[in-house]
Amino acid sequence: MTKHLTDAKVVGQRILNATTKEMDLIAPDIAAEALPGQFVNVQVTRHTAPLLRRPLGVAGVDRENGVLTLIYRILGEATHVLAEACTGDVLSLVGPLGRGFERSAQKPLFVGGGTGLAPLLYLADDFCARGIKPDVLMGGRTETELFWKDLFAGKAGKIGLTTDDGTLGAKGTVMALLPEMLQAEQYDIVYVCGPAPMMKAVSADVLARKIPCQVSLEKYMGCGLGACLSCSCQGVGRRIKVCKDGPVFWAQEVAEW
Repeated sequence: MTKHLTDAKVVGQRILNATTKEMDLIAPDIAAEALPGQFVNVQVTRHTAPLLRRPLGVAGVDRENGVLTLIYRILGEATHVLAEACTGDVLSLVGPLGRGFERSAQKPLFVGGGTGLAPLLYLADDFCARGIKPDVLMGGRTETELFWKDLFAGKAGKIGLTTDDGTLGAKGTVMALLPEMLQAEQYDIVYVCGPAPMMKAVSADVLARKIPCQVSLEKYMGCGLGACLSCSCQGVGRRIKVCKDGPVFWAQEVAEW
């Protein structure tokens, strides 16, 4: 698959909650090829700082109109700069990058938290296009973090909700509902993306039940191309580069979370 370096025009930003935004960009070359689970590396400024590009998972594509959708949380300097981008501004993108999800499931379950749900949103679009609506289990600290339920509306079958403070859905992490959902259905692949402790706990439970499980790792990246090794971590029997070998892995490939 070709990696494209392109100037993408911002066509809109939407506030999802106090710290999260959705951005649409015109990037026909990337939109034409990006697969669920892949990411783009975004240059957020044309000045010297922030110097490094920022990796953002693809949350959706409109191939007909060449539109790429990204969802990001405003945390550090780079994402604060990104949040100020206006319609008509141009951002430099490299992508699509990385290895995406295995999409052969007939009865998929998605488990996610935070912006880890962004690549799962695009994966849901892919399954829906083939007549399959995945079940989704999502967790957040409070009700305000579960705006995702509205984004998955119409794209999901059953939706399970958990919050740490109990303000929406079951109280606790996604582990509060996971066993119940796994017992109720015969899922053939479970897809997990979010905070590392969550992915570790979910994948351990899923693998113990002999269900295939894919995880999308989130690591700090420098180049996004596999050259700088900043995102390397320990896999089973080898070092793995999250940006190039992943970011999607079979759970049994990962030794370091």
